[in-house]
Amino acid sequence: MNLMKEDLLRYKKQLIAGPVFKLAEAVLELLIPTLMVNIIDNAAERGVKYIVCQGLIMLGIAILGFCSALVCQYYASAASQGFGTALRNRLFAKILSMSHADISEFGTAALTNRLTNDVNILQQAVAMLIRLVIRAPFICIGSLVMAMYIDLKLSVIILAALPLLSAAVYMIIKVTVPIYRLVQKRLDRISLIVRENLSGVRVIRSFSKEDHEKKRFADANGQYFNASVRVGKISALLNPMTSVIMNAAVICILWFGKIKIDSGGMTGGEMIAFINYITYMVTALLVIANLVVLFTKAAASYARVKEVLDTAVQDEPSAQCGPRAQDTAAGPSDITLEFRNVTFSYNNANEPALKNISFTLRKGETLGITGVTGSGKTTLINLIMGFYRPSEGDIFLFGRNVNSVPAAELRRDIALAAQKAVLFSGTVYENILLGNDKASEEDVRKAAECAQASGFIEALPGGYETYVERGGANFSGGQRQRMSIARALVRKPRLLILDDSTGALDYVTESKLRAALSQMTYDNLIISAQRTSGISHADKIMVLDDGECVGFGTHGELSETCDVYKSILQLS
Repeated sequence: MNLMKEDLLRYKKQLIAGPVFKLAEAVLELLIPTLMVNIIDNAAERGVKYIVCQGLIMLGIAILGFCSALVCQYYASAASQGFGTALRNRLFAKILSMSHADISEFGTAALTNRLTNDVNILQQAVAMLIRLVIRAPFICIGSLVMAMYIDLKLSVIILAALPLLSAAVYMIIKVTVPIYRLVQKRLDRISLIVRENLSGVRVIRSFSKEDHEKKRFADANGQYFNASVRVGKISALLNPMTSVIMNAAVICILWFGKIKIDSGGMTGGEMIAFINYITYMVTALLVIANLVVLFTKAAASYARVKEVLDTAVQDEPSAQCGPRAQDTAAGPSDITLEFRNVTFSYNNANEPALKNISFTLRKGETLGITGVTGSGKTTLINLIMGFYRPSEGDIFLFGRNVNSVPAAELRRDIALAAQKAVLFSGTVYENILLGNDKASEEDVRKAAECAQASGFIEALPGGYETYVERGGANFSGGQRQRMSIARALVRKPRLLILDDSTGALDYVTESKLRAALSQMTYDNLIISAQRTSGISHADKIMVLDDGECVGFGTHGELSETCDVYKSILQLS
């Protein structure tokens, strides 16, 4: 809440000056019916000159009101667009700083909608806040005051209608707020299905599941449609309810007004001005009704955006907890990585993904991690990277407890080539340079050469300047993996991690890569692989099975003592 308030208060000038100009326009507008009374009631006595004079005054008031409205509109646009831009930047930065667990909990589609749709609604609310939140109530109250000034008894009819209007508005707000939140959730579901289908279109077509996905989308779209129609029907009642109540009041005013005019208690000009003020009031009430609908939607969007902004950044250690007793790893200073009785469970998981893992990796050693699919290899690497925090136990990296040091600080000395090779739109050179934006062209080419990527890159028509489509769709799986490894190597890390990032490579290319990596300078190398050929040379090999370490030693030792490793070795 405070962060959004900061973004909004940057436009304090517009937030103050905009409503002031709109208020000026409202005041000028309220003067028009009173001037019309003078023309209607006095024109016959004072002649054409008086009519022209009063008409010019009304024209001047209209021009001033128009200019005031333009200034207000400018301020409203500047403030709302600026607020929306600042909020999107803040929200995007927050999403990037969130832990993997938080991102998984919210969902990519939901975060995308909050960044776009919800911020757009809040942006509209800010614009209306400046333009109409002051003007509409002032017109409504001002019209009522002017009507009471003309005839107090007739104004009692309007006063009697106001409680009915208030009750209608309250009922609409109470019913629609929860439904608007449901509508946003339904929209998140649609976005999720669209993302899944666009990213997995080849899989869907290969299994001929187009009809199934169409039905899934139609079901989600139908739920969104039903919720939207439901809230739309309820919200749509507000305008006609307002119109019915106020027009009924106007009919009563016309009836009793005729009686007063016939009895001489009211002039024709006063009656016309009174009706004009009531018309202003009805129009303002309709605007207020629409504002109620908009701000009801904005309240739901505000809650969704606030939920993201209020999420604690788990990568940062608590400032209140202070240094822990185990902030520094005990033992020799040449220890790069140490796991002490580490257990980890994903949110809402029935069983831990890793159970009581303990090992030590000294400087200069290579660690291989293997196991069947789902054994916990990637989870263990995610813990090393600080993407998740251990549920139990301690992890020491470079002599520091990862729970008491910001993960971003630890990652400066780590480079990861992930299991899924993700490329970004841009050139090949830019994608590799993501690993180290200060790297020279020679560093980039050297990293590509070591990753066995320079051959196919230089054979491309544009070489390193070849454009990479979103996700690297114009490259094969093996090419994407080698570019991902080059991106990790150009970082020149102390700890290099290859998370099953050679699975798409043939044995010859993998062998060349392994030989090239042995010539690179880094303290430690961690390789996660399902094929033993990629890790047999490692100084230490960890064998995982269902989240447990069932073997730890050299290739020769495990080949004789670990049954799980033997079975993996036979299948490799």
